[in-house]
Amino acid sequence: GNYISYGVREFGMSAIMNGVTLHGGFIPFGGTFLMFSEYARNALRMAALMGVRSLFVYTHDSIGLGEDGPTHQPIEQISTLRLIPNMSTWRPCDAVETAVAWKCAIEKKSGPSCLIFSRQGLPQQERSDEQLSAIAHGGYILKDCDGTPDAIIIGTGSEVALAMDAARELEAEGKKIRVVSMPCTEVFDEQDQEYKDAVLPPSVTARVAVEAGVTDFWYKYVGTGRVIGIDRFGESAPAGELFPHFGFTVKAVVGAVKGVM
Repeated sequence: GNYISYGVREFGMSAIMNGVTLHGGFIPFGGTFLMFSEYARNALRMAALMGVRSLFVYTHDSIGLGEDGPTHQPIEQISTLRLIPNMSTWRPCDAVETAVAWKCAIEKKSGPSCLIFSRQGLPQQERSDEQLSAIAHGGYILKDCDGTPDAIIIGTGSEVALAMDAARELEAEGKKIRVVSMPCTEVFDEQDQEYKDAVLPPSVTARVAVEAGVTDFWYKYVGTGRVIGIDRFGESAPAGELFPHFGFTVKAVVGAVKGVM
């Protein structure tokens, strides 16, 4: 295929992608910072409304962007993209989830997809073949325990590693913890009730969701549980300072889990 240099034209890029899709013969993808999806929003909405296969790739997805500061740090953007009907919004936690997200986006013929990535490097997560197959369901059990969990931690993207570290610390204290990675909530919501209940058993109400974005979106999954997120604009500083400053630490997740148990 060919590359098109659009310049600083996020709406133009996205609208032209829709036109290329409608013309046929190509599956277009275009990339920019997630914050600048705001400039392209009408074209994204039209892609979903028309049901065209445009692939929107967004990077620098959170306060992890760092020194560029709050003007460039997404807060509400991931949740608002998830609210667009017929849009699949993927926020993978590592290269494996990224590959699955790309495959699902290519195979979805009925509408567009957003693939959302961090700026910072993220650790690779270990998986069985069964877990690998389950990624395409949008949400799956990344780490489990024997028997019924005492609590469930739900994470996406860069916060999955944080959820895994918190789970290990809680397990060392004798707690039974399940970690659910949910790279695409829209796809997870489309699964049958049996699958969703297997991942998030209704009997386990002690739940904590962790995502570096607004918190309101996650209460439909945690119910009376807790959400660790950010409901204010960010700051200009290195990512390694911003995450603990805004409460994204193992200690905070462990404390939240203990608080709901």
